[in-house]
Order: sequence, then C-alpha cells, then structure tokens
Amino acid sequence: MIEARHLRVLRAVAATGSFSAAGRELGCTQPAVSQQMKALEASVGTPLLVRAGREMRLTQAGEALVRHASGILAGLTAAEEEVAAIAGLRAGRVRLVSFPSGSSTLVPTALAALRAAHPGTRVSLEEAEPPASVERLREGDCDVTLTFRYEGAAGAEEWDDLVVRPLLSDRLVALVPERHPLARAGSVAIGELAGESWIAGCPRCRGQLVEVCEAAGFAPRIDFATDDYPAVVGLVGAGLGVAVLPQLAVDSVRPRGARTVRLEPVVRREIVALTLPDLAQVPAVAATLDELARAAGA
Repeated sequence: MIEARHLRVLRAVAATGSFSAAGRELGCTQPAVSQQMKALEASVGTPLLVRAGREMRLTQAGEALVRHASGILAGLTAAEEEVAAIAGLRAGRVRLVSFPSGSSTLVPTALAALRAAHPGTRVSLEEAEPPASVERLREGDCDVTLTFRYEGAAGAEEWDDLVVRPLLSDRLVALVPERHPLARAGSVAIGELAGESWIAGCPRCRGQLVEVCEAAGFAPRIDFATDDYPAVVGLVGAGLGVAVLPQLAVDSVRPRGARTVRLEPVVRREIVALTLPDLAQVPAVAATLDELARAAGA
C-alpha cells in the first residue's frame, strides 16, 4: 500500500536531489527521509531512486510515481476537506496564488467577503506570475490560482485539465506622461508611439507588448523593464518613456504624473481563477471561486 506521506517525501527528494535537502524542506531528518523511501520501495517492490554522484536520481518507476503523485495528493486533500466540511469537524482551508495586480484589486474584496460569510475559513495568499502560478496548482502547492492569458495567444489548450472560472476581460491601455502630446487624446494607435522610449512590465506582458508592436510594424525600444507596476507608472510619470499596461494594473496604483489613453487596436487579457477538478468540489474552494467572481463582477 502506498502512503501519502511517502509520496510527499518522494516528491521532495525528486525536487531537491538529495535526502538531506528533502529533509530540510519537509522539516525532518535525513535518516527519516531515507527510512520512508525504503518503506515506499518495499511497498511498490522496485527501486525508485539510485545514487548518481552526490545526488539521487529517479528510476523509471520513480519517475512514473512522481508524475502521478501531485494528482493523488491533490485528490486526497480534496477528500479530506470535503469530508471535514460535511462532518463539521473543522473549517475550510484555501491556499491562493495570484498575480500582483490581481492581489491588490480583486483579492482583497473577495477575501473580505469570504471572511464575512465564512469566518472559520482560513485563506493564505502568495504571489506568482503565470505560467509558474499555474504549475504550482498542478503540483499541489495551492488550491486556487488567479491568473491570466492574452486573447489570441498560442497555447489556449494549456488549461484543458483544469477547472476554469472566467472573471473579467482586462483591456490594455497606453500610459504616457501627463505633458505628452497624446496625453489628452481620446485614443491612440500603438504605431503613433513607435519612436518613443518604452518601459516594459512583467515577462509575459513584455512579450505581448513586443508582439503588438511588431504587428503594427515596429520594434519597441525598451529602455527600462521591471516586474513592479508602481515602478512602471513612476518611470512614465517622470517622463522617461511610455508603457502599455492592463487596466487592472493601472487601477492597482495611483498614476501620478501619468495619464492613461485608450489603445487601438484593442488588446485584452482574460482574467480567470483556476483549480483542479477534485478541488472544485471542496466547499471552501468553491466559496473562494464564487467570491472572486463577485469581486470581478462576473
């Protein structure tokens, strides 16, 4: 019989490459990790790890077991949470991962409403950008991921194995210094900004910017790049360049010295909440998805 605790240890060894590093990650000793791996190998009847120099390497059987471990552990977590909620034994628990502008706009409203309606539910929040945030969900490191993808972008099938809760369509806007000639324009074609210095945001947004500009016939001269949206706004406000940002990102900061202008052609990103099919049945997870949808007006 395969035990869940042994799968967690195997996954940690696979991720860290050694018993000692896995022990540090799990908060136990190296001998304890070694004993649990021996017990797991005895249960399955075949070696799962071999030593390669100073590191532990997975055998073919070990690779297969690690590949299934995340889904198995997520399913067990879902079962535990749902049974506990039905039995009334304890409150729900939700681990939420969100991209930064979502954390500062949608998440606070949603979590405040969730706490008011379900005061016993505990929610933790960490930040990560896609695609890393989505992989954390698949690996069992969170229960709900608030993420986004750009309309028309390749890889639309990348969420086929997940439960997708659409929240809102977030339009990109141009951000220019308030003394810029186009600051009071009703709209601006991105080609009108071809000769400007550009300030780029997160890697995925940066890639989208380059694609949009290339479609308009030019390559943007990116003088500054930062993952921090307030820094982008500050650089634009200081007159150091222009930027294209999602409206949600602009809403998360106070754009001093900068103005937003409607961008043509229209480019949007789809904001969604994701979870695993098993976890979608857990009452606390379902309530979190509902409150995120209400906060987004969905």
